[in-house]
Amino acid sequence: MGNCCVAGASSDMATFKWSIDNFSSLLDKGEGWTNSRVFKIMGHAWHLKLNPMDRNSCDEECVSLRLQLSKTSVEPNTIVDASFRLIIYDQLYGKDSEHHVSHTFQTASTSSGKSCMIKLAALKNSSGFLVNNNCVFGVKFIKVVTTKAKTTSEKLFVKNASTLPEAKAAYTWCIADFFGMENPGYSPEFTAGGYKWSIRLDKEENHISLYLKKMINDLPEDSAVLVEFTLSIKNQEGGKHLKKKGLTQFSNNDPTWGWEKVVSMEDIQDSSNGYLIKTKCCIEAEVTTVGSSKMK
Repeated sequence: MGNCCVAGASSDMATFKWSIDNFSSLLDKGEGWTNSRVFKIMGHAWHLKLNPMDRNSCDEECVSLRLQLSKTSVEPNTIVDASFRLIIYDQLYGKDSEHHVSHTFQTASTSSGKSCMIKLAALKNSSGFLVNNNCVFGVKFIKVVTTKAKTTSEKLFVKNASTLPEAKAAYTWCIADFFGMENPGYSPEFTAGGYKWSIRLDKEENHISLYLKKMINDLPEDSAVLVEFTLSIKNQEGGKHLKKKGLTQFSNNDPTWGWEKVVSMEDIQDSSNGYLIKTKCCIEAEVTTVGSSKMK
């Protein structure tokens, strides 16, 4: 039913043409994808996929074409960036219909998105695209670049719970003048889990944010420390504290972790919450080192 040819495979641009005779018989089979034979161009194996009775975004019947990177050319950790034109040829007047496509082919994405080349009704009524029940499709490659994907891996070690201290190291930062403090404000340094830390408090117009910061860049290169921590705004009247809990990795490149918009300024100043006694506010940090990691 179809004839194939490859042209200019050794030049900067290479073209594959797919001529389909007795095209009406393909239409009789209804909606569905038909594959061309596999062809090799620019160091890779490909095939075209044709759906003669697809639907476009307006739910109109159309002839769709897409390019597929064949299984033999799919390699782990390899990326194939291709720029090409999908074509339906005007066999009488040379006014071909072309769709320019750029696609990154890889293991998870071996097929380009479909291109609706022409409405089916327009194809049937055309004088150049369908000649003597023959239709010719093709792909013209403009550029193909193959690269190895950069893969970085991490090995994380988590300590057994039985080896962790029963009591978490805790530090309480009492701010005597909450409204008069610098913004952002930093607590004095304290030691917990074998490292030095500071609590950071940011006062925004309508809320506050809280962060834990590792103070010294003393970790080996490409290493991190896994930390379980809690930041609490203390209820100074013995009620429920406002707590935020986290489990994350601190490194020399990312020494600060925490939360934005922990509590509104309205709630901070609400006396029923006990967070602010006159101008005094107390924030507690509980910090436990529970593991470490190394990048490879």
